[in-house]
Amino acid sequence: MRHVTSATPVVLSGALVIPAGLLRRLRGDIAPVDAMFSTDPEARSRIEQLAMNAVRRAEEARGCHVVDVSAQKCGWDITSYAPAVDGKLPESRHIEVKGRVKGATTITVTKNEIFESWNQGNKYHLAIVLVGEDDTIDGPHYVSHPFKEKPGWGVSSVNYDLETLLLRAIRAKEIR
Repeated sequence: MRHVTSATPVVLSGALVIPAGLLRRLRGDIAPVDAMFSTDPEARSRIEQLAMNAVRRAEEARGCHVVDVSAQKCGWDITSYAPAVDGKLPESRHIEVKGRVKGATTITVTKNEIFESWNQGNKYHLAIVLVGEDDTIDGPHYVSHPFKEKPGWGVSSVNYDLETLLLRAIRAKEIR
């Protein structure tokens, strides 16, 4: 401690960090589709609502009773109860709905949604609905067992490649 002296600090270098999205916006560049996802909460909400309505209609067309549980933050958005078969009620289906604008390349899934997928097994389905600029709907596309790996410690969400998920999906009209 005898050799420590207090003096005015000498700055050897510095750094200025500017977010890439801010630079693109200031330059007037057109943002990619996935960047638009995070910048317009009204559009995001509209797309999510259109997706929820599309899944609801598809499930009701199968004769199911649909309950929206998205506000409960339980790891899925819709619980679908199929009608009784031979006097027995089939297992309910827990459906996580992801609405994305056509042209998007990724889907973001929370850690809670991934863990519920693992916990629920065959009951859990990911429903992907693509929404066009004119609100045209493509889907829902259902993926069973959508997530192959559990997220690591400290991970809050994971981005998945949309095209890869769609390759494993089946369309709503193919479900019995």
